[in-house]
Amino acid sequence: MTAIKMYTTSWCPDCRMAKMFLAEKGIAYEEIDIEETPGAADIVIQANSGKRKVPTFDIHGRFTAVSPFNRRQLEEALGLS
Repeated sequence: MTAIKMYTTSWCPDCRMAKMFLAEKGIAYEEIDIEETPGAADIVIQANSGKRKVPTFDIHGRFTAVSPFNRRQLEEALGLS
């Protein structure tokens, strides 16, 4: 199991940008589609004060929404900056 989970939807352009960023950096992650995975949307809503924001990351147990996609914010959340 990877230490990074990314909660996504299939139609989310910010999710696609985040996936490209992680691929560029060679960072492994588990993708969880909140529309396909039972209970995943509830996790995202709880992590984001009642808002359904994607992409939302669970990085070593710490939740961070990067919506809209912000490269610098994601680098900081991952400890890359």
